Amino acid sequence: MLIGAEAASPRLRALVLGAAAGGGFPQWNCNCANCAAFRRGIAGFEARTQSSLAVSSDGVRWALLNASPDLGRQFLACRQIQPDDPVIVGLRHTPIASVLLTNGDIDHVAGLLTLREKQPFELFSTAGIAEVIGGNPIFQALDPKFVTRRTVTLDAPFELVDGVTARLFPVPGKVPLYLEGDVVDTDLEGEQTVGVELSGRHGARAYYIPGCARMTEALANRLRGADAVFFDGTLWQDDEMIRMGVGAKTGKRMGHMSMSGPDGSIAAFAGLDVARRIFVHINNTNPVLNDFSAERAEAEAAGWTIARDGMEVLL
Repeated sequence: MLIGAEAASPRLRALVLGAAAGGGFPQWNCNCANCAAFRRGIAGFEARTQSSLAVSSDGVRWALLNASPDLGRQFLACRQIQPDDPVIVGLRHTPIASVLLTNGDIDHVAGLLTLREKQPFELFSTAGIAEVIGGNPIFQALDPKFVTRRTVTLDAPFELVDGVTARLFPVPGKVPLYLEGDVVDTDLEGEQTVGVELSGRHGARAYYIPGCARMTEALANRLRGADAVFFDGTLWQDDEMIRMGVGAKTGKRMGHMSMSGPDGSIAAFAGLDVARRIFVHINNTNPVLNDFSAERAEAEAAGWTIARDGMEVLL
């Protein structure tokens, strides 16, 4: 699905590779109402893979924002990021020029191992995230002769892929689950969890923020007037997983703000004049995954789009 009109000149293109949170939808071991309904073939539910976005200015060279564990499936599903005609480009080819990580979560870095077949690309991250990747020997499978690791300073612009400038900024969050200690700070603002500002040649300004613990004044001011924001849509309500009996943690404990309520993202975006508001990183328990739910209707009435895999936004 393409949102926006095609144009002859290069535009900022954003392709949702995966719209779900960790575990995807349906989650392999979950029988929550949504997952059970999908397996029974009930209308209104669509499968989604784990969170990742691809961006481009020309539809030829692409950058990945996070590398989902489902990256192989996403490549198969999206023609835009598959190898081109072998007669033209040879037997080994990829349109992927770079990968940018927004945190060190498993559902955002495990897909790097899918990219280990000695294909050149640049790997961008903050120093904090680079330390997490560098400290795990399994990622040495990314041959340094082909994969150039680049450390990015917060709020410093850099070219992510031809025609697309990126800028990283801190958003409230926490360290990855596998690095948590006895005491967990879920409201860190630093290099552990970042948002991405994306700018195209024609002035389009979009943001990708798949994880955010709360809306701060600084973040609200940054997003104000944006052409598009892809934002953390993990849960509808903070205690959703507890109420459903499928987990013991609240959204806040996991470093995610909820969609609904006075402190939720729908309320937080009211008045920010963001042209396109798109929820990504949607947990399998979230009732907005049901096309016919009251929660879906409420979100859409507030001007939000619930992302689907393969959805392309042209700015």
